[in-house]
Amino acid sequence: MFYFKISVLCGFTLCLIGCTQKVSSGDIEKLNGYWEISQVEFPNGQTKEYKVNPTVDFIKVEELKGFKKKVYPKFDGSYQTSNDAEPFTIVEKEGAYNLSYSKELIQWEERITTITDDTYSIVNQDNIKYTYKRYEPINITP
Repeated sequence: MFYFKISVLCGFTLCLIGCTQKVSSGDIEKLNGYWEISQVEFPNGQTKEYKVNPTVDFIKVEELKGFKKKVYPKFDGSYQTSNDAEPFTIVEKEGAYNLSYSKELIQWEERITTITDDTYSIVNQDNIKYTYKRYEPINITP
């Protein structure tokens, strides 16, 4: 009976892994646009939800190269930006796509786990998962 339970558990786990949608090269262009963080999941299983964000990430990708920049949305629908941008390249490793950053003496990668039209998730080298949702601007006009 014990081995049967282990077999069922392993089968269920493999099914879950197999049923997750892989990120394809065609999905990468969906990263273009404005994104706000919605949740962070830590390796110990704890999560932090974000309801309101004062900053939004703007991502631009062309031919597996791009940059991520913090922008500050304004109530009129425009954005205040800084001149700081984090350039990255997209690298395929072991069937997954990674955002690879290099800044001065620091290098790091984030593995893209999911991309849809409205959400994407990445996992960093500390096994922290960040989930983003497409930013919907708030436009208040008099």
